[in-house]
Amino acid sequence: MLPPIQKSAKLANVCYDIRGPVLEKARQMEEDGHKIIKLNIGNLAVFGLEPPDEIVQDMIRNLPQAAGYTDSKGLFAPRKAIVHYTQEKRIAGVTVDDVYLGNGASELITMSMNALLNAGDEILVPAPDYPLWTASVSLSGGTPVHYLCDEANGWIPDLDDMARKITPRTKGIVVINPNNPTGALYPVEVLQAIVELARKHGLIIFADEIYDKVLYDGNVHTSIASLADDLLFVTFNGLSKNYRSCGYRAGWMIVSGDKRRARDYIEGLNMLASMRLCANTPGQLAIQTALGGYQSINDLVAPGGRLCRQRDLAHRLLTEIPGVSCVKPKAALYMFPRLDPKIYPIEDDQQFAYDLLAEEKVLIVQGTGFNYPTPDHFRLVFLPHEDDLAEAIGRIARFLGHLRRRYGTD
Repeated sequence: MLPPIQKSAKLANVCYDIRGPVLEKARQMEEDGHKIIKLNIGNLAVFGLEPPDEIVQDMIRNLPQAAGYTDSKGLFAPRKAIVHYTQEKRIAGVTVDDVYLGNGASELITMSMNALLNAGDEILVPAPDYPLWTASVSLSGGTPVHYLCDEANGWIPDLDDMARKITPRTKGIVVINPNNPTGALYPVEVLQAIVELARKHGLIIFADEIYDKVLYDGNVHTSIASLADDLLFVTFNGLSKNYRSCGYRAGWMIVSGDKRRARDYIEGLNMLASMRLCANTPGQLAIQTALGGYQSINDLVAPGGRLCRQRDLAHRLLTEIPGVSCVKPKAALYMFPRLDPKIYPIEDDQQFAYDLLAEEKVLIVQGTGFNYPTPDHFRLVFLPHEDDLAEAIGRIARFLGHLRRRYGTD
């Protein structure tokens, strides 16, 4: 009998629970005829949040000319538009040659790690994080080291914890701002302190800014790469969230700051960009129009706008549930509520997500799926229309009521 074919050992520490085993269970239930309310993923189109029409029309018009490969870094016009965007964000010294287009920012995040890391090299990653970062570090042979974000301080990075975790093996710091999964937006003084830490230790800053326009209550986003030019920054963004275009897979990566010291690393990025030939051309064609067009995201996040209303409703309904607290998001599309362990002594939060799905047909992602160390949080996407959101959180409230009675904490 032939031996089983096993997955690569490189995948031993790779995990992506946003599309993990609980989602597989939800798919099985759907096949059995159950209707599931999905609060697990920021896939805007399925909730009726469509891309701006001018982007769609521009792609349609240009599609007949989109069958060929482009330059490995991408078409000139969208890269030039991104250079103009970096100027708006006050990131100094960016040229077209410093911009890489990708099949979403996700591809470029993995590329940035593959080009840098040797076995045992360390990258500081927030906890909680967007799990692709931890997975990409591990897949690239590196070691993700998680610094804590402080829930009591609005989920701002714990700078002392970050500093303690820097070792001679540390190569860089990942900053996810605005933050997924917490919805936090980092103050300038915190970003400046992170820059100072990176400067002191000669580290690269990897800045995930994919939600930089999804801002509530008049908040303003500062690109960390705008705060210095004497260290290396690699900044990621794209159309998926700001322009409701997840499926177009149109993302970009910008290298800025001290590029002279990073010549060999940049050569590695260029090599990997060439190996995948190019990003998809139709997605590239949407970028210039998106960045230069009417910014309809501003209407959605403004007071009374759809995303703002849904955030407010979800936060109010969640925090009315006994034993549930939640830092109100300043940005992005998610919240990361906490279940008081005295009231909900949950030991396995993946099982909690399974049980919620089985009993109430609501799909969320457990907090440990975002590399958070304790099983007392979950992430909720507040993208459904208000009626659907109220129904979903009502089901969560009912399930948590059952748990309180089960635990004898009601």
